[in-house]
Amino acid sequence: MSIAEIQQAEGRGTPALRRFLQKQSVLGRFLRKRSGVAGLVMLVVPLVAGLCAPLLVWIEGQDPSTLHTDLLDPDGGRPLGAFGGVSADHWLGVIPVTGVDLFAQIVYGIRSSLFIAFGASILSIAFAAVLGTATGYFGGWLNAVAGRVIDFMFGFPGLMFVIAIMAIVPPEMPRGLVLVLVLAFFGWTVPARIIGAQAGAINARAFVEAARATGAPPWQIIRREMLPHLFGLVVVLFAMSLPGNVSVVAGLSFLGVGLRGDVPDLGKLLSDSLSWIYSGADVWYMLFPGAVVFLIVFGATLAGDALRDVLDVRTEDAA
Repeated sequence: MSIAEIQQAEGRGTPALRRFLQKQSVLGRFLRKRSGVAGLVMLVVPLVAGLCAPLLVWIEGQDPSTLHTDLLDPDGGRPLGAFGGVSADHWLGVIPVTGVDLFAQIVYGIRSSLFIAFGASILSIAFAAVLGTATGYFGGWLNAVAGRVIDFMFGFPGLMFVIAIMAIVPPEMPRGLVLVLVLAFFGWTVPARIIGAQAGAINARAFVEAARATGAPPWQIIRREMLPHLFGLVVVLFAMSLPGNVSVVAGLSFLGVGLRGDVPDLGKLLSDSLSWIYSGADVWYMLFPGAVVFLIVFGATLAGDALRDVLDVRTEDAA
């Protein structure tokens, strides 16, 4: 579509074109925010590395489970060579005592941590969007009941409950799935209240009243009139919840109640590296996985803040 065609169609005010121009404007404003672009890069690079973990490990020529004891100091188990044993065969060195390739453990750890964080964020924000939109549109007893439940959840010690639940999960249950469900269960409250308040404001606006006056059913009003105006807010809330879930997943594994067994995990790598940090024998063991966690959390935070500013999810009274 050429510029002239866009301008000509814009004068006609077609809804499809307005949506097209809005998307173009949002993308352009986001790309002009250096912090947002930097955050997106910091988030996308680890994400791609996690998604392509089997390919990257195959290119390196290693795997996340093979022991390389010949690369360790026989006396203390410390990796031989500089930077924790970094070499052409082991891009980030090897893990002390076992000699397992650290790069393979990190990329597979990114994969497991991000999948859990994404799953929990998607479930919690989807439920919050449904509940918040319903309470904002219908109000009444539904809004009152949902408000009391949210107030109770605010006062509930969620993190302590998550730690207790993960500590008693039977070994035969998939801990990753349990983590997704538990984090989603405690992650919907704040987004639901925010979406509910925004939906209530949109519900009182003239174009919703006009649609209601025409006799349109509630589901049609919600789908056509309210959800398009709530989409930006939902995206921002998802972007803001992701770094929190990544931190919680890593923190639970750090405390020993997250993923267990031979499943690679960033939090377990950080926890296992503590003794080597205290002794000063191998600081690189913590530095590499710690840097990855920092990039994911900080990048998602920067991208979410920039996206919030670009979408400007505040409701305009004059619309």
